[in-house]
Amino acid sequence: MDDFSNNEDMEIPEVLPMMAVRDVVVFNYMIIPLFVGRPGSVEAVNEALASNKLLMLVTQKDATKDNPTEKDLYEVGMVCMVMRTLKLPDGRLKVLVQAMSKARIKEFLRTDPSYQVAVEVIEDQPMEGEVSVEVEALMRTVREQTEKIMSLRGILSADLMMIINNIEDPGRLADLVGSNLRLKIPESQKILEETDPVVRLQLVNELLAKELEVSTVQAKIQNDAKEEMSKSQREYFLREQIHALQKELGDTDDYGQEIDELSRRLKKTKMPKPVRKEAKKQLNRMAMMHPDSSEATIIRTYIDWILDVPWKKGTKDHLDLKRAKEILDEDHFGLDKVKERILEFLAVRKLNKSTKGPILCFVGPPGVGKTSLGQSIARAMGRKFYRLSLGGMRDEAEIRGHRRTYIGAMPGRIVQGLKTTGANNPVFMMDEVDKIGADYRGDPSSALLEVLDPEQNFEFTDHYMNLPINLSKVMFITTANMSDTIPRPLLDRMEVIRLSGYTLEEKVVIARRYLLPRQVKENGVRPSQIRIKDETIEYIATHYTYEAGLRNLEREIGKICRKIARKIAEGGRGPYTVSKRNIEKYLGPPKTIPESELQRLEQPGLVTGLAWTEVGGEILQIEVNLMPGKGKLILTGQLGDVMKESAQAALTYCRSRFRELGVKEDYFDTIDIHIHVPAGAIPKDGPSAGITMATALYSAIVQKKVIGKLAMTGEVTLRGRVLPIGGLKEKALAALRAGITTVIIPEQNKKDLVEIPEDIRKKMDFYPVKDMDQVVKIAFNNKSGQKKRSTGKKKK
Repeated sequence: MDDFSNNEDMEIPEVLPMMAVRDVVVFNYMIIPLFVGRPGSVEAVNEALASNKLLMLVTQKDATKDNPTEKDLYEVGMVCMVMRTLKLPDGRLKVLVQAMSKARIKEFLRTDPSYQVAVEVIEDQPMEGEVSVEVEALMRTVREQTEKIMSLRGILSADLMMIINNIEDPGRLADLVGSNLRLKIPESQKILEETDPVVRLQLVNELLAKELEVSTVQAKIQNDAKEEMSKSQREYFLREQIHALQKELGDTDDYGQEIDELSRRLKKTKMPKPVRKEAKKQLNRMAMMHPDSSEATIIRTYIDWILDVPWKKGTKDHLDLKRAKEILDEDHFGLDKVKERILEFLAVRKLNKSTKGPILCFVGPPGVGKTSLGQSIARAMGRKFYRLSLGGMRDEAEIRGHRRTYIGAMPGRIVQGLKTTGANNPVFMMDEVDKIGADYRGDPSSALLEVLDPEQNFEFTDHYMNLPINLSKVMFITTANMSDTIPRPLLDRMEVIRLSGYTLEEKVVIARRYLLPRQVKENGVRPSQIRIKDETIEYIATHYTYEAGLRNLEREIGKICRKIARKIAEGGRGPYTVSKRNIEKYLGPPKTIPESELQRLEQPGLVTGLAWTEVGGEILQIEVNLMPGKGKLILTGQLGDVMKESAQAALTYCRSRFRELGVKEDYFDTIDIHIHVPAGAIPKDGPSAGITMATALYSAIVQKKVIGKLAMTGEVTLRGRVLPIGGLKEKALAALRAGITTVIIPEQNKKDLVEIPEDIRKKMDFYPVKDMDQVVKIAFNNKSGQKKRSTGKKKK
C-alpha cells in the first residue's frame, strides 16, 4: 500500500472534471476498476485524460438515478488519477483509477456536457506525539475483529491480514478496513468524511462490532444447514435398509439390479489383479451411494470404461508370410522397402511371440499412400485398425485424458482407440505427427513420448483411468510429410521409413490397377463403358497434375468418370473412348506444361538446381547477372536465411578463385552481383542450392554457359568443399520429369544412389564430386578424366 507515497507530493489543481459513482465509496490509497457508461461520465474521463489525468470521484446518495443533480451527490469525495482505460465493445469504458487525496467540492462550475468543479484538498488532523496505549489497543481490537469477520465469511486472506497487521497509522488502518468491509454507502461516507484518524478508527470499530454479530448469526445459520444435510444422510441409510428389506421380500429395485449386473460383468471380464481390485472398490462405493447423486453417475461411467477396455483380449496374428505379401502387393504397387520391413516384423513375430511392437514412422509427400498402407498392414496381420489424426492437436488431455474431478472428464484417444477396436493389439495409425501444436494446455508430443517408447509403454497411465495400461502389444505407425518438424525426443523413438514420390511409369500402373477401377465403381459406370489407354493416363499425369503422390491424378480420373456418368444418365450407351485428342472435352486445357517441354534458355549465368520440399522434388532455376557497381550482392526471390548464406559462401569461393576466373583481384569491387531465383512468391530455403549458385556466378563471370540438360545439388563451403544433402531420390525424380539427364551430386551422397530405382539410373548420369573444382570441370564440359560413377546407363 505504501507504493502510493510517490504521488503524495503531487500538486492537485483547484478545478477538476467530476464523475459520479454508484454503490461504492472510494477510500484513500485504493486502486479500483470502474465501468463508465453514462455520456457525462465518459466525457469527464476523456477530459481528465486530455489534461493531467486527475478526476474527482463523488458517490451518489441514490444509486438508482441515472442523471444525478448537485443535491444527489455527497460533498466529500476522492481525487483520483486515471491509470488505464479500455474501450469495451458495447461502448462503455473500463477505467482503472488510483485514489490520490480526499477533497471537498467548493462549487459546481459546469454541469454540461460533464461536471466541472472547484475543489479543496482535505488533510487529516495530525497526531500529536507517539501513538497512545488507548489508540494501540483500539488498533489491535480492529485487527482482531477484522480477522474474525473475514474468517466467518470464508474470505480470510493471509496477504491482506499481513498488510493490516503492518499498518501503524490509525487513519490508514481505518481506510483499509472500511474499504474491505462491504458496508452501506452512508456508513462508508461517514468514515470517509471524518478527518480525525482516531475518531475514524473508532467509527470503524463500532461498525466492526455490529458486522461481527451479523456474521456470527450467519455462521450459525450455515451450521444449521449442515445439520439438515446430516439428516439427509440418515435418510439415505434408512432408504438403504428399505432396499435390503425389499430384496428379502423379492421386490428388488432397478438400482440394485444395475449394481448386480455390473458385478456379474466384472467377474466375467479378464483383467489384471490391480485393475480388478480398483473396480471392486469403486463398485462398493457406488452401492453405498444414493442412485440420484452425481458422484454415483461418475463412478458408474468409470466402471463402464474399466469393463470396456480390452485388458487381456486381443486378436490372433496371421503369421503366414506368403499370404501377407500377397495382401500388401494387392493393395499397393511398389513401396518395396516398406513391405520388406513389415514382412521382417512378421517373421520375427513368428519366431519370437514376446517381441515388442515396433514404432514405424512413414515420412513422405502427400498422396503416396502412407495412411492406406497402415490399413493394409492391419489386414495382412489380421489385426484391428484405428486411425488417430494428430494434426493441429494442442491439448495433452487428448492423449492422456482428463482427471475424473473435471466435469465431463473422459479418457484420452489411446484408451478410446482400445475400446473402439476391442483388442489390446490393434494397429494404431497416428497421422500427421509433424503437425502437433502446443499451448497453455500442454504439449501432446511430450505425452506421446511414453506411448511411443517400447521400454515404457507397458505401463501407460491415462489420467482418467489412473491405472497402468499395457500398450506393448499395440503396433504404432505414425505418418509425416517431413521429419524436420517432429520433436527430436519423439523422432528418436521411431524407426523412420521414407516414401518418395512415384515415377511416371509407376503412376500409370497404379492408375490402371487401383485408381480407375475405384472411380468407375464410385461413379456408377461399368468398366465396359469407358476406354482409356495408358498413354492417355500418362498425358493426364504430366499435363494436368504436378505432384509426387496420386491424389490429383485420381481427382482428374474421377472428373472424367463423372462426365461419362452424366452422358449415360442422359441416355447414352457408350463405350466412350478417352484419348489425347479429346481429353480437353473432359478436363479442359492442360493445367501444367511439363518442364521437359519448356524451352530452357542456355546462356551464361543460368544454372538449374534441384530442391526438395514436403510435397516432393522440384527443379530450381538460378540466374546471375553482373553490372558495374561497388561490390554489392543483391538477392531476390524470397530466399530464406540459409539460402542467403549459401549465396555469400558462393561469392567468397569465386573471389578466392579470381586467377582461375581470369579477372583482377579488385574485379569484385567494381561490379554488383544480382542473384535471382524465379517463382518469387514462393519462399525458398535450404543449403542444397550452394553449388548451383556458385556455378551460376562462375558462369556469369567467365561468360560461358554450362552444358545442356544439366542439374546439380549440394551444399558449398567457403573453401569450395561440396557437402551432402537429403532427398536425393525425390530430386532425381524431379530432374527426370524435367528431361534432365546429367546430375552432379556430392560424393558423400553416392551411397544414396541405391535408393533410386534402376530404370531411372539407366536414363541418367550421376557425377559425385568432392569440391567445386570438379563441379566446374563437369559443368563446362572440361571433365579432364572425371570418372562418371554410380550410373546404370549402358553404353552402346
